[in-house]
Amino acid sequence: MKTDYRNIKNTFFVLIGLAALSGLPSCTKDILDTSPKTDISELTAFSTPEKILAQVNNLYSRLQRAHFYGGRYILFNEQRGDEFSQNSGNAAEGALIWQHTALSTDTFVGNLWSFAYQAINNANIFIDKVQNTTVLDAALRDQYISEAKFIRALSYFVLVQVYARPYASDNGASPGLPLRLTPQTSGGNDDLARSSVAEVYSQVIKDLDEAEAGLPAAYSTAALNASRAHKVTAIALKTRVYLAKADYGRVVAEASKLVPAVAPYAYTAGSLTHRLENNIAAVFSGSYTGNEAIFFLPFNATDSPDSQSALAHNYLGAVIISLNQAGIYANPALSSSASADARRNLITLKNGLNVLSKFPKITTPFTDYIPVIRYAEVLLNYAEAAAETDDLTRAAALLNAVRKRSDAAYSFPDAATSTKGALISTILTERRLELLGEGFRTPDLQRRLQPFPAKTGGIGTVAAVSPTASNYIWPVPADELGTNKLIQPNP
Repeated sequence: MKTDYRNIKNTFFVLIGLAALSGLPSCTKDILDTSPKTDISELTAFSTPEKILAQVNNLYSRLQRAHFYGGRYILFNEQRGDEFSQNSGNAAEGALIWQHTALSTDTFVGNLWSFAYQAINNANIFIDKVQNTTVLDAALRDQYISEAKFIRALSYFVLVQVYARPYASDNGASPGLPLRLTPQTSGGNDDLARSSVAEVYSQVIKDLDEAEAGLPAAYSTAALNASRAHKVTAIALKTRVYLAKADYGRVVAEASKLVPAVAPYAYTAGSLTHRLENNIAAVFSGSYTGNEAIFFLPFNATDSPDSQSALAHNYLGAVIISLNQAGIYANPALSSSASADARRNLITLKNGLNVLSKFPKITTPFTDYIPVIRYAEVLLNYAEAAAETDDLTRAAALLNAVRKRSDAAYSFPDAATSTKGALISTILTERRLELLGEGFRTPDLQRRLQPFPAKTGGIGTVAAVSPTASNYIWPVPADELGTNKLIQPNP
């Protein structure tokens, strides 16, 4: 049944900062409860350090939502790309997403927008309530605000990639998103025009710069370092954002904060270390808090996603999407029986289909952590930017670090690295191998204005989609168009 997001959106903006402020997991009943006790909760929710910390944890829980970064966003990026074949024709399992036929009235299109803006509004409410508090000392207050800004930046970056033209289309001149930077705690404040793509990117970078300044270098445990934003987290996300802008000089500048000039590549700050795990399997082995984990979304039995949104269910359990024989699986590193690449071990055969097994917990509760940022991505971001800025030696060294982690004896053919163009192409291929199933394929195609390739799956064949086609990006949701009189649909 389709959810009426127009009705819940106004109620949510009134109460999201109230119902969720108890620090406990919220549900629809809590959000829609308009009794006076929500006002009491608002008054008391920021009254002690413990309660404020509960609100910080609540901010991260908004990213974990199954229809946001906790599952669907990553699946959408993989379904829209060409690495996976769709085996289910059910719209509830993303068939329309795979076919590039989602409309503004589609539930998924509305869900992602709604839950991302909920995360943004929670961050706005938190910043507003905490910025002048006397309950915390100044350093802790600034840290918490920096965490909120990181979450707001990540949420806006997701939205601008999905619902707006890529930055490279026209240097960010296209319509972007409504930039909501103040709390919405009452109804009737829906009308806000779209800022440009460039303005949204500027805000994302501003938030990340300020987050970097205020975040701690590290936390007291590996679990916290993996699941809460610290300085490295903000810097690493900036390398991704600048890469999406094709601002390669800034990618190099940010990545060089985290990656030494020569191998072995490892970042250290006190007791904190970020580097590649010795074995790729260790990233997904179940601890999720190793040195490669810059930012992961943790799950337990009480907050795990539903089956249709769980990565393990889609990739491995029900095999809703399986590896496309014509996608990156065709690369000999993954498909050849002679390959010694350890990433082959993250693929298995099920029901005659090659399936991704990075996320192995295929029965409820689905408690695999979701990797949002890994050190391997930072190295690849750096490698691509170094090649684009003509530092081919450094680019090749970074590329080799990633490949040789999975196949220590491998050497790239001279033709794959001897020219700038060939090296960039090889790095882009390595991204597909390394980050398979983690939600990078669609944004990587879009930031370089490459078409979505034609593809074939269990439910048919889909034609290529040009970067100038209307369905190259998602439409603004119908519910937003219905409640925001100043917003315009995509051209």
